[in-house]
Amino acid sequence: MKKTKLQFWKKGENVSLREAFGRILVHLGKMRDDFVLFDADIAGGTGAKPFVTAFPKRVMQFGIAEQNMMAAAGGCADIGIIPVVSTFAAFGAMRAHEQFRTAIAYPNRNVKLCCSHLGVDTGPDGATAQMLEDLAVMRSIPGVTVVVPADANELMLAFDAVLNHTGPVYMRIGRSPTPVISDAKQPFVIGKATRMCEGTDATIVACGVMVARAFVAADVLKKQGIHVRVVNLSTVKPLDERELRAAARETGAILTAEDHNVRGGMGSAVAEFFAEHHPVPMKLLGVQDRFGKSGEAAELAEKYGLTARHIIQEIKKLIRRKHS
Repeated sequence: MKKTKLQFWKKGENVSLREAFGRILVHLGKMRDDFVLFDADIAGGTGAKPFVTAFPKRVMQFGIAEQNMMAAAGGCADIGIIPVVSTFAAFGAMRAHEQFRTAIAYPNRNVKLCCSHLGVDTGPDGATAQMLEDLAVMRSIPGVTVVVPADANELMLAFDAVLNHTGPVYMRIGRSPTPVISDAKQPFVIGKATRMCEGTDATIVACGVMVARAFVAADVLKKQGIHVRVVNLSTVKPLDERELRAAARETGAILTAEDHNVRGGMGSAVAEFFAEHHPVPMKLLGVQDRFGKSGEAAELAEKYGLTARHIIQEIKKLIRRKHS
């Protein structure tokens, strides 16, 4: 297959992760012929449309029959082809959950489920499309790897790693434009977190769109004399236990930040680890066990307490707890 140079975005640009998904699909499609796209008639919404246009014969179209699509993906994997299943998270992680669990995860088939429309970042599509429970349900399935890229550059590197990984993977793809903060030269390793900045007063463990906000919060706090470490936990399962242990040992307080229900999500995964291995003062920042509403992504982030300002407030409270 023909090798082409992958074009990354510059730091500071605002780019939707679904745009990056389309770009990396086409790029890898030119380099390898061992994967096909399974689509539920929403390639325009998930960002997969460029691949559909470039490789129409490598697209399996199922319409609005996600359960059938998931079961078929399991069968396709058995003949040595890698199915990349792309749909909205509400349909992939929830509507077709049983088929993913039984036809893909249980037999450990090599299927990659890549879902868009996650959390309140989904914006105007409202509560039914704003998947706030996907991390909870997908990480609870045995043998499933869960990946949550922070920006467009990381998504492209992550998808390459996901495609090379053997076994079922669930990957989140954000809908709204998100600041590019990652270095495109840094390879993505499944199960490895990235330390975005150093700090000794507390650690923010974030994933997805919350990583950029955590980075902003850490910069503001630094100017106030508070030095906070930021860890991009782009693999929610398996956890980078070494990085988490170091954060607890060296900073003594952990704030988790995610665009997801605080019940069962990334924060819960981190809390479970610390409860068993290294108890430490913690705060889980996320959507507080509520459904979302329709609105612009930035407005909803403010409404649900997911902005850099909210991170700053919670970090200060957490540090006071640490010293009390």
